[in-house]
Amino acid sequence: MTRHSGLTAADPAYAKKRSTWEVLRRVAVYLKPYQALSLATIACALLTVVCSFAYPKLTGYIIDQVIGKKQGDLLVPSILMLLGAFLLRDLFDSLRIRINNHLEQNVVFDMRREVYGRLQRLPVGYFDQRSSGDLMTRVIEDVNSVERVLIDGTEQGAVAILSIFGVLGILFYTNPTLTWLALVPIPILSAGALWYTLTAHKRYRVQREASSAMNALLMDNLQGVRQIKAFGRQDHEDVRFAERAEHLRHGTLLIMRAWANYSPAMKFVASAGAVLVLWYGGMQVLADKMSTGQLVEFLLFLGLFYEPVNRLHGLNQMMQAARAAGERVFDIMDAAPERSSMERHGKLKVPVRGEVIYQNVGFSYGPEKVVLKGINLHAKPGEMIALVGPTGAGKSTLVNLLPCFYEATGGSISIDGQEVSGLTLESLREHTSVVSQEAFLFNGTIRENILYGRLDATEAEMIAAAQAANCYEFISRLPEGFDSKVGERGVKLSVGEKQRVSIARALLKNSPIIILDEATASVDTATEKLIQEAFEHLMAGRTSFVIAHRLSTIRNADQILVLRHGEIIERGNHEELLEAGGLYAKLARIQDTRSIEEGFEKLDSALTQ
Repeated sequence: MTRHSGLTAADPAYAKKRSTWEVLRRVAVYLKPYQALSLATIACALLTVVCSFAYPKLTGYIIDQVIGKKQGDLLVPSILMLLGAFLLRDLFDSLRIRINNHLEQNVVFDMRREVYGRLQRLPVGYFDQRSSGDLMTRVIEDVNSVERVLIDGTEQGAVAILSIFGVLGILFYTNPTLTWLALVPIPILSAGALWYTLTAHKRYRVQREASSAMNALLMDNLQGVRQIKAFGRQDHEDVRFAERAEHLRHGTLLIMRAWANYSPAMKFVASAGAVLVLWYGGMQVLADKMSTGQLVEFLLFLGLFYEPVNRLHGLNQMMQAARAAGERVFDIMDAAPERSSMERHGKLKVPVRGEVIYQNVGFSYGPEKVVLKGINLHAKPGEMIALVGPTGAGKSTLVNLLPCFYEATGGSISIDGQEVSGLTLESLREHTSVVSQEAFLFNGTIRENILYGRLDATEAEMIAAAQAANCYEFISRLPEGFDSKVGERGVKLSVGEKQRVSIARALLKNSPIIILDEATASVDTATEKLIQEAFEHLMAGRTSFVIAHRLSTIRNADQILVLRHGEIIERGNHEELLEAGGLYAKLARIQDTRSIEEGFEKLDSALTQ
């Protein structure tokens, strides 16, 4: 049964098809800073090959002149010369390996850092459509594959080609007739290489995509291991992983089977050429037209001719693997980044007051997926703006437009009279803090996570932020205090503790504008009170946008915006909206739910009738 990765050109994980030469041309750029190392590597490799030429020459001399003519006094010097040639060969090879390793690691570092740097500058929407496991595979495995063809291809390819022409010159000089016989297999070898080149890319592409899909599932399962255990889905995930691993196994076997047929066939053809030479040369020796030593010398040089030919076949295999990997790496490099500071010249004028105005703002992912329509709002400095509405109403999208995580497709957004579309991302985000519903902590210490808000903050400032966020007390009880490890995604802390640490981080940043996806539904009452107090400290004196999940948290909001289907259908403060008797008032009267989203879902059917 034929298996494939299932990816099409419409799939975000699908990388644009590129020619081998395009990949090689773009990869070669990374060698420019290290031209001296590249040339030194090639030079050492060539010297290694030149020293290898001594073996056939001295062997022929020993057979004909020393052994054939019984000149025993020449045997020891000849052997010592041969030993010296081998020593020089291996010394140059050792030097080549050292230089090559240094060059290789420099290039890998540069390439991986550039790919990661580009990832950091891609818009949020890029990551919404791609799995973390796929991107990790590209940054780690695919970069390694591309680097191999860059380093090995440059060195081995150049040396192999020069060796072929160098040895060919020696062979023609030694015996033109035998040389033409030795070249008989070349057309077949060339045809084989062409076939492999034209057919290999599809196999390697399938294998790389299958590897990426398996890594993506593995990362998801590792991050969701508690959910897997909670639902008892270990067997189900075993089956899912086995399917992905089977796709990878199948894709890898496709490559191995093709190589298992191609490589031995090419070696057999090359060996047939050597047999032809031995047959004809043997007849020449028997007819006393050629000495035994000359034939042995020619055969040894012929081995030095076919060895780089076979090496080129191996490089061809590596090149096809690198081409498939390079497509996936350059898919990241070619993705459109966030509009850079080169295009955005403005900076927010300090001190930032925090006046935010949305004028007829719209956002869509395309003509068929309109998320926001005609959004107008005016947040005065220090005001709290609460956003309520059912799931999918556009609340998160609305606030994500402010720090330009997404670009508005219509209308304008301004801060203190300056349009955000003209501000540098650094300036804009320096004055905006985001506390998400699912508090994210990096796998490090509590200290590192809080200081992420402002890396140059003092110890006293960090402690003050922790106290204002109501997390200093529980941190002090930990054996290592602020140096306690939080684990991956903060797994060693409770939900409430993680939320308070993230609030401390935002407090330390001290931005005049706060975006708060307020979430306390999964914590106990005492923890909820601590978080609410921390929220109040965070929002004090700052313009804040709060995506509310409970009515109790927004009663004191200066403005409450009710969203439905991407539009603001009601606005006002709590009392005004109750008096208006609209959707918000109906929601407030529901007593059997604690979640605003749940309440809206209950009311939504009535609105559509």
